[in-house]
Amino acid sequence: MASDHVDVLIVGAGLSGVGAAVHLRQQCPGKTYTVLEARAAVGGTWDLFRYPGIRSDSDMYTLGYSFKPWTDPKAIADGDSIREYVRQTAREHGIGEHIRFHHRVLRAEWDSATARWTVHAHRDDTGEDMVLTCGFLFTNTGYYRYDEGYTPELPGVERYAGRLVHPQHWPADLDYAGKRVVVIGSGATAITLVPALAERAAHVTMLQRSPTYVISLPSRDALADALRRRLPAKAAYALVRWKNVALGVANFQLSRRAPALVKRFLRRAAKGRLPVGYDIDRHFSPRYDPWDQRLCVVPDGDLFTAVSDGRAAVVTDTIDTFTEQGIRLTSGTELPADLVVTATGLNLLALGGMTVVVDGTEVDLGATVAYKGMMLSGVPNFAMTIGYTNASWTLKADLVATYVCRLLRHLDATGEQIVTPLAPDSDQLEPIIDLKSGYVLRAVDRLPKQGPKAPWRLRQNYPRDVLMMRHGRLADSGVRFSRAGTPATDAAAEHPAPVA
Repeated sequence: MASDHVDVLIVGAGLSGVGAAVHLRQQCPGKTYTVLEARAAVGGTWDLFRYPGIRSDSDMYTLGYSFKPWTDPKAIADGDSIREYVRQTAREHGIGEHIRFHHRVLRAEWDSATARWTVHAHRDDTGEDMVLTCGFLFTNTGYYRYDEGYTPELPGVERYAGRLVHPQHWPADLDYAGKRVVVIGSGATAITLVPALAERAAHVTMLQRSPTYVISLPSRDALADALRRRLPAKAAYALVRWKNVALGVANFQLSRRAPALVKRFLRRAAKGRLPVGYDIDRHFSPRYDPWDQRLCVVPDGDLFTAVSDGRAAVVTDTIDTFTEQGIRLTSGTELPADLVVTATGLNLLALGGMTVVVDGTEVDLGATVAYKGMMLSGVPNFAMTIGYTNASWTLKADLVATYVCRLLRHLDATGEQIVTPLAPDSDQLEPIIDLKSGYVLRAVDRLPKQGPKAPWRLRQNYPRDVLMMRHGRLADSGVRFSRAGTPATDAAAEHPAPVA
């Protein structure tokens, strides 16, 4: 059993984890760090998912890192390009030599007497159990369960003679050319898969219980193309990034304040892309308001084009039963299928499934309250990255990493060793992820909560968060700073926050 100690232990070598390591190197160059990655490669989600058409559902000028301009012409990028972007970033900044692959973190134990985390990991390649210690634990694991996608109960599926595939585990050798394909689902994965599969399949049907909001956006950003010809890459990137941030914030705020107006706009936009007489209300007009669930982006209207060309169809109905040849719907319609793809969602798994223990007591994540959307009440020297639901993940990841670096420098400057968030004195708590999507609702009791106002409330507003995370006070009513020997439960009483 090996042991090691670093100042900062980063869990996860995906988009967020690599970014966190770069920020740490640049802003806290004296800190030692190690990155633990459960899988065998850099890239996280973008290395795991390999289904046809896999791409970003945010523009790459905001999904890209703040410190590394996205220079590919496509603003909505394919998975291979994003994976290479993350790996290139790791190579350029020397992150790779700090990554330990096949290290799955199982348990992290905080000891207030020594102001240290003891982290237990298992090496999936050798079977060894590893122990590392650190002063600060920074998790960048996302919130999806990587080893298992979500598949609901499918009546009669045992009778089906064709092939059944979940996108999270897409077989590399799967040949769907000339096949009749049914994709079950209506979220971002299904809407990505359908036009991609339709390029080679005989026909693709997207079977949905209820519609999702779909909006067509250009795969290239005209302003970015123009600015790149006239400005240095970093300047062009920054301008386009802020332009897209402003548009995203405006879209979200308008959706919240005038949902009926946004509904009409999205309906009209879909109608303009589909054949005359197409039943828009049945297939593309959800019952919920925009941004109660994420809007699905289709680059250059590829889904609408596939439907208009007859290569794909959308069917809104429920499954009565699978048959040997396909699916029989509640309406009595039969959908023949050589291949059925269950794009039915993902399972959430907070902190990559690790158990967190503070001074001998296991932490119930569902009972904690998130501070600034990144730390947990009662859990010292700990941060997690959870991206925005209404904007790109990396916008928030960059802010969280910057804030962690600010905290580390503040601890050094003040001689303190521990920072512990405190729960707000309020019963008005809500889930930290404020979507009504099925994958969120299934796990809501196991996720941290957020409070009624800042700093315990995530506002889904990047410009506002820039002010708070990059320039706001580090010492406020939501945290207490202390030294080794002060139990986490006593930190608030014994060490009131200093005036910033």
